[in-house]
Amino acid sequence: MENTLKYKYFHIIFVVAFYWAISILTVFVNKVLLSSDLVSLNAPLFVTWFQCIVSVILCLILKGCAALFPNCIYFPEGHPFKKDIVKKILPLSILFTGMIACNNLCLKHVGVAFYYIGRSLTTVFNVIFTFSILGERTSYGAVVCCLIIIFGFWLGVDQESLSGSLSIIGTIYGVLGSLTLSLYSIHTKHVLPAVNQEIWLLSYYNNVYSIFIFIPLMLINGEYKEIIEYNLFDEPFFWGIMIIGGICGFSIGYVTMLQIKVTSPLTHNISGTAKACVQTVLATYCYNESKPSLWWVSNFVVLFGSAAYARIKQLKMEEEHKKYTLLDQKTKI
Repeated sequence: MENTLKYKYFHIIFVVAFYWAISILTVFVNKVLLSSDLVSLNAPLFVTWFQCIVSVILCLILKGCAALFPNCIYFPEGHPFKKDIVKKILPLSILFTGMIACNNLCLKHVGVAFYYIGRSLTTVFNVIFTFSILGERTSYGAVVCCLIIIFGFWLGVDQESLSGSLSIIGTIYGVLGSLTLSLYSIHTKHVLPAVNQEIWLLSYYNNVYSIFIFIPLMLINGEYKEIIEYNLFDEPFFWGIMIIGGICGFSIGYVTMLQIKVTSPLTHNISGTAKACVQTVLATYCYNESKPSLWWVSNFVVLFGSAAYARIKQLKMEEEHKKYTLLDQKTKI
């Protein structure tokens, strides 16, 4: 029993570390694409749409390679335009589109150092939706942790406002990103059985559907004029970094679902918040930014609240593991 539990923890740690590395790289690459002078393209949804196209192309390449070398490469069979598949997956794909759109719009308007705002309330939303949708009650200690996270979020916004760098629209997109990520994480667990737990296949479907969903969203956001007038489409640098961003987008989609699959929606959100705090430290170093003490306190308050919540959930997992193991032993007897 002890060895099984240790292996489970090791597997989770590996997946979480993999998620952190890919996610941090993706954020820095996307920041260059969304708001740097090197690219200067005011079309965040177009950038996200292109990343979905790259993801679909990569999935098709993997699918073709799996057909040629079935003993070396595996990619599950599936067709995204079957009626029953569309019916089951499309609601999740709408959440997926909203999640990546809100996150990129948040990143466009705020600095990488403050981007943790897009993850800090996800745990709180997850608790709310877990209770309202799944009917699962939360302990008093967990509620206190959520209040700590909310306080850290408020303090961070207050300090950003005092420094004169607060983006209201960026903060709103961050909160919406937290909300949609929470719903996406919960719904992913329900949808995975429809694709036989195949995260590659679900990633493929999500990106295929998102390509079509983004087209009207780009029109609503007024990006078509910006795209038509853009003058760097013939630059190899532009397409090079766009493709890199697409590869990162594909990778983060995969590792996100992998982390949800091997842990839980709540653990994934806690991991994302902790990763965002580390990301903040790296961003202030890379961009040579100086922040006041209370601004840093807000980061650590969010991290503390998330870590405390993770500890509560870890103790609960261990208790349930022991309970089911004891029950299994009694059944065998």
